[in-house]
Amino acid sequence: NRKRFWDSELTESKKAVYQTTYEVLVTLCEMVAPVTPFVTDEIYRNLCDGESVHLADFPKVDESLIVPELENRMNVVRDICSLGRNAREEVSIKVRQPLNFIIVPKVFESVVLELESIILEELNVKEVVYEEDMSLYMDYIVKPNFRVVGKQFGSNIKDFQELVSKFDINDVNSIKAGYYKTEFLGKELKITDDMITTTLKNKDGYCASSNGNISVVLDTTLTDDLLLEGLAREVVRKVQSLRKEADFVITDRINLYYNGDEIIDTMLDKYMKYVKDETLSIDIIKDENLDKNIVVNDLMMGIKVERRKK
Repeated sequence: NRKRFWDSELTESKKAVYQTTYEVLVTLCEMVAPVTPFVTDEIYRNLCDGESVHLADFPKVDESLIVPELENRMNVVRDICSLGRNAREEVSIKVRQPLNFIIVPKVFESVVLELESIILEELNVKEVVYEEDMSLYMDYIVKPNFRVVGKQFGSNIKDFQELVSKFDINDVNSIKAGYYKTEFLGKELKITDDMITTTLKNKDGYCASSNGNISVVLDTTLTDDLLLEGLAREVVRKVQSLRKEADFVITDRINLYYNGDEIIDTMLDKYMKYVKDETLSIDIIKDENLDKNIVVNDLMMGIKVERRKK
């Protein structure tokens, strides 16, 4: 929500994010004041023109504002974002590095479609792809849960192991749903979730992550365009840090000086407007006399910020 807070215009979105934050902080202070009386009173006084939180009524639930369906949908979105971040960590790709898409099971499309923008923003992906057959992008290595089925199958445990080793993601999903039946040693066998253990198996160019209820797949292919965009985002982060170190005000306009290799020039040719807008730079000037003492995505750069005179 940072961009909403920093919007230069007083838009409806900016009003909403401030009003929501105010409501949350005031209500939280009222709720926990009996436990942490001094901290909450200071925060509350700053928010409420000096009035003490201990003179306020304890908050009451407004049941008209409870929307279980929205909460459930948001829980799914949060799970998807969490799994996407786990996949990024597994393949060591920073969140600032854009990726092409994340693949989500088709069954969740109607649940998350209206909240899709949150997933795109949180995971820094270009698109959410909904897929019915997730086995195209991921699979499971399935083994018996020997603690559960060891005694049940005894000498036949190797046969059971061979059976489950052939299961694909669709079989596993059926087991997790609780209705998978198959023939085993001439008899019908119902296989439940506790009888097997599963390990995600990634296919080339993808990284899967699952919490047992939802599985997602992240496209990890980094094109030249994606790498340049990731470099632009990293440069912006470095410049913002320098602005902070220089004690610039958030609204201060700057001149940005840099020294870097040809790839930096290529990135700025393509993302000049983005870098200017994000860093409030009026001019971006190459200065080959700057020392290259800052590491940006394994590249050495020189960066200097200068407050623009009004």
